[in-house]
Amino acid sequence: MPKAAHSLLLLACLCCVASGQAPGGAAPLTLGDCVRLAEQAPSAILLAAQEREIASRGITQARAGLLPQARLSNGFIYNSPLLDNRQTFSFLPLNAIREYSSLVTIGQEFDTSGRLRAELARARSAEDAAVISAAIARRDLRRAVAAAYYRALLARRAAAILAEALEESRSFEKRTRLLFAAGEAARADVVKAAAQAALLEQSLNAARLDARLAAQELASFWTAEPSADIALADALEEPPPPPQAPAEGAPYMRRLEFRLLDAQRRGFEADFRQARAALLPQLGFQFQYGIDSTAIRIRDRGYAAYFNLNIPIFDWNRARSAMAQARLRARQTETTRAISLRLLSRDYQNALARVNELYRQIQLTREQARLAEEDLRLSRLRYEGGEGLALDVVTAQNQLAQARISYYASLANYLAARADLEVAAGQ
Repeated sequence: MPKAAHSLLLLACLCCVASGQAPGGAAPLTLGDCVRLAEQAPSAILLAAQEREIASRGITQARAGLLPQARLSNGFIYNSPLLDNRQTFSFLPLNAIREYSSLVTIGQEFDTSGRLRAELARARSAEDAAVISAAIARRDLRRAVAAAYYRALLARRAAAILAEALEESRSFEKRTRLLFAAGEAARADVVKAAAQAALLEQSLNAARLDARLAAQELASFWTAEPSADIALADALEEPPPPPQAPAEGAPYMRRLEFRLLDAQRRGFEADFRQARAALLPQLGFQFQYGIDSTAIRIRDRGYAAYFNLNIPIFDWNRARSAMAQARLRARQTETTRAISLRLLSRDYQNALARVNELYRQIQLTREQARLAEEDLRLSRLRYEGGEGLALDVVTAQNQLAQARISYYASLANYLAARADLEVAAGQ
């Protein structure tokens, strides 16, 4: 190899080692990477963000109602003359046979009834609700990605454990066949070992299918073509963080659901004020400047001012019914809040107890796996020495596989329970 090419190859290898990646490979995805990819893909977060933008437009529209409105109107009216007098127009409400108008009109509502302010308050509460809904959507997406991430890791770990158990079982089956051929083992030992290998092979196929489906479920959060070959950083190999001390007071009161209910209640209160405005006087003002004449002549220009005061008298109790409806909806949010208080308090206590219990189970299942491994080693030694039974080895193989799977299941469940606790505590 030429010296220059050798130097380039060495440099490429050093770059690969420095970056922690194999040549042509991608870095394994951590939980944070999966969450980032899911947040960047079209999801409920994007829909909530669009809903927030829609709600913010409502504030602009409601605020415009409090400001003066101006418009330029141009018109031409033709009024047919009388049959017996061609100089007199036939329609009395009009002013001439031909009428030209070009007017600039400025109008202002003084909102003496409070209707416009209620509309603005309603739009603001809708925006607050949209903002909180967007935060809830982001929180729920992160929680769902975390659950899928740990489920995929556990499925892959279970498949790897069963693959090792199958290799051990086939090794034992091969050994029993050799001993049977030499007349040192019974036919029943070969049958037990073969049956155990067949059972583990079936379990391994099912575990591999479960791992493939779990990986595809995780990848579906950010791609329309999920693959089972995504590389994941194995968080189950890291020491689990200990449970945090319970927060003082009622941390579940920080949950976004309560803020959403408050925003909804404010919206219904604004609906109440808006409905009540239909029973109160509303003052308005208009100013017009321009031409309203029988000919287009600038000297005919002028201006006019109008004040109007609308006083409602009778509306068949429609406004009062709308007020009662809004008041009932506001009370409904209070009832929902009381129900949510009990349910979310229960969820927090359950999540806290689950985290503590699963953390204790990690140590127990770790010790169980260690003992099961030692039991398998001793069972093989006793069988090789002619003092044990093949059934003991087969049983120890099953116990070791189940113990190791239980250990990693407790790890995955603990990490998922920590994510649930963060949600339950309003984090």
